[in-house]
Amino acid sequence: MNQFVIENASTPPQRDHILIALVFLLTGIGLVTLYSASYAFGERLYSGGLYFFFRQARMGALGVLLFFLGLHFPMSLLRKGVVFLVLVSMILCALTLVPGIGVVKNGAARWIRLGPFSTYQPSELVKLVLPLYLAHIFAKKEDRIRSFSTAVLPQALVTLIFFFLIYIQNNFSTAMLIAVNALFVFFLAGVRFRYFIGAAVILFPLSAFLILTKEHRLRRFISFLWPEWDPLGAGYQVRSSLLTIGSGGFWGKGIGQGTRKIASVPEVQSDFVFSAFAEEAGFIGVLLIFVLFIFFTLRGYRAALGAADSFCRLFAFGLVTIVASQALLNIAVVSGVLPATGIPLPFFSAGGSSLATTLLIAGLIVNISGLSGKPALAPGEHVEKDAEYAE
Repeated sequence: MNQFVIENASTPPQRDHILIALVFLLTGIGLVTLYSASYAFGERLYSGGLYFFFRQARMGALGVLLFFLGLHFPMSLLRKGVVFLVLVSMILCALTLVPGIGVVKNGAARWIRLGPFSTYQPSELVKLVLPLYLAHIFAKKEDRIRSFSTAVLPQALVTLIFFFLIYIQNNFSTAMLIAVNALFVFFLAGVRFRYFIGAAVILFPLSAFLILTKEHRLRRFISFLWPEWDPLGAGYQVRSSLLTIGSGGFWGKGIGQGTRKIASVPEVQSDFVFSAFAEEAGFIGVLLIFVLFIFFTLRGYRAALGAADSFCRLFAFGLVTIVASQALLNIAVVSGVLPATGIPLPFFSAGGSSLATTLLIAGLIVNISGLSGKPALAPGEHVEKDAEYAE
């Protein structure tokens, strides 16, 4: 038995190389797309067409380092730091509202200043930390998962705190995204179905109230239901995006050859970068991106299903879902299927915080893929450590 433990513990992890290839392929295509989409905008406003590309490339380099950090970081050590990471994330989210530290852009206080030329968006960190916290607690209390007071209420309160901290940054779409993804982890953990009915009874009226009490959200929602209502105002960006996507045809105009992206789509380098890609790569390019994201999701879920312990399984499911749902939501918005939101397209949209955090998340998913079929902890430590977490 001891010989088996030693041999198994020394066996190098068989990480998913296809998943690694997908991550770097999406990152590379994203950088090329951003370069093409942002060049004219950067040249006009920042006296340098490579302004957005260089910023994204710098954060991409940091993201690659974070990817390899996540790839090799011990899951047992990550679990030990859960409380610390949750507290740090909450403090960073709160700092966005502190004058002199928080940075306000277009009426939203979503960033903190890290230096004279650098900012960070703490809500991106929450996309990693909240699934980590939920997976840790649910794995720790899986024998009491039917109890509301011990296995549901504490997690629900932490989720609501994060929701509130992100919402008051004027970032309703991200707050809803992390809340819905948290509910997905609740569901996978085996929480009683009746609690989801209670959550829906609370969330639907609350969401409607939050939309109706903010003018810009209400205008976006009305423009979604009635596109002709304000075609040059609230509906202009989505309308321009649809025309830009349609102009790409089947084969596209070619990388760097798009014209509608230059003046038609506001902030095309950010949340609407997909429309610039569709114009230049056409239907065939759009199909390629869908295939890449679908394969990323399937390989990620495969890693989650292969995990030998409930913590890694829930954590991987939460991480894969947050990336996949972001991609789906962004493309749906840009295509006019859903009302406009401020959700970026993973690997593509300008925003160093998003790219760096997404690559860290991807590294952790690949890390878990290497633990497929064996515990996240060394086999000789598994029982002892799980007993420690169950205290």
